[in-house]
Amino acid sequence: MMDENLNWKFYRSIGDGQFLDLGGIDIWNEKWNTDYEKVIVKDPHYEVLHVFTKYWIEGGNRKIEFVAGEFSNSVWGIYLKNNIEN
Repeated sequence: MMDENLNWKFYRSIGDGQFLDLGGIDIWNEKWNTDYEKVIVKDPHYEVLHVFTKYWIEGGNRKIEFVAGEFSNSVWGIYLKNNIEN
């Protein structure tokens, strides 16, 4: 049985390449780095669990971590840690 990781909260659904600013950085303009850590998150609409990957981007002397995965073809779910403010 999978348990949701409560440290990550749903932030937004976006289409492939759709502008998304995290801490002043558009995520699609940066390289997504990963160590392939898997995180279990809950879909906010259908309340099903997904296993998505943790990524980070670096820009402007900042490192921004997020969890992302595809809800459906080219529709991404983005999750942020509880303590991140944008």
